[in-house]
Amino acid sequence: MPRPKDIGVIDLMMGIPTSGDNKEMYEFLKPLLMDEQSRKMFSMPAQYMFKDIPQSGDEEDKVAWVVGQMDAHGVERAMTGISSGNTDRAEAIRRFPGRFLLSYECNPNLGMEEVRKIRQLKREQGIVAVTCFPAGINPQVPINDKRLYPIYAACVEEGLPFFCTTGVCGPRIPSMCQKTELIEEVVWFFPELKFVMRHGAEPWEDLAVKLMLKYPNLYYSTSAFAPKHYPKAIVDFANKRGSDKILYAGYFPMGLSLERIMQELDDVPLRDEVWPKFLRGNALKLFGLEDAR
Repeated sequence: MPRPKDIGVIDLMMGIPTSGDNKEMYEFLKPLLMDEQSRKMFSMPAQYMFKDIPQSGDEEDKVAWVVGQMDAHGVERAMTGISSGNTDRAEAIRRFPGRFLLSYECNPNLGMEEVRKIRQLKREQGIVAVTCFPAGINPQVPINDKRLYPIYAACVEEGLPFFCTTGVCGPRIPSMCQKTELIEEVVWFFPELKFVMRHGAEPWEDLAVKLMLKYPNLYYSTSAFAPKHYPKAIVDFANKRGSDKILYAGYFPMGLSLERIMQELDDVPLRDEVWPKFLRGNALKLFGLEDAR
């Protein structure tokens, strides 16, 4: 039951900062924030939920700093996101081959322009997934909204899993556009789409489990949650019928340090046979990557 230390972890949510305090990672949310504390006092919009947020400080080489943290804590590969305004993650792949997987943060408000962008990034930069934060888009886009359907279709055709935030979000913005119940319409209409839930699904984690039992291509990643706060329903599901459905994702450096994550993972009561799938195997299977181990 203790976490094995000899598994090269694949982390399905990691950022690469461009400044020492991480504030630039949340600039996109500013138009949606209404309260003064979120706008002016927090270094991240959900800071009230996190403590000891890691910062790169005066480190000049941010990519090397991130890789150093990965090496120190057994993370073999990490998925990191690019967006329309930031496609420089290709540098990380060039400098550290085999260490990063690229995902693209989509904006469904852009229509076919975004569909073409996804196809282009798959060809030119080898993205392995498309991601979405429905509540963080301006204007917001519900998970089952017609604006997302062309993107879902493109993901199916390009063989790209779709990672989507669901549940009440941390930043003080409306969350109902990402109610977990909205996912069912999508995975019903797109049975070939590999849909991965992000950021907890709370308070609908029991519904998330029910839907994963029902739909073969629906998955759950543990992003943005310290391991001691993993929902019990999710841990129980991983230990039973959901061992192939739950994938490890962190939140470094946006809100959690890898040191804290790995320390707390030691106390997560997963069964021996579940750990290799959770930390590595399920991610490799999701992306169709062959494990050399």
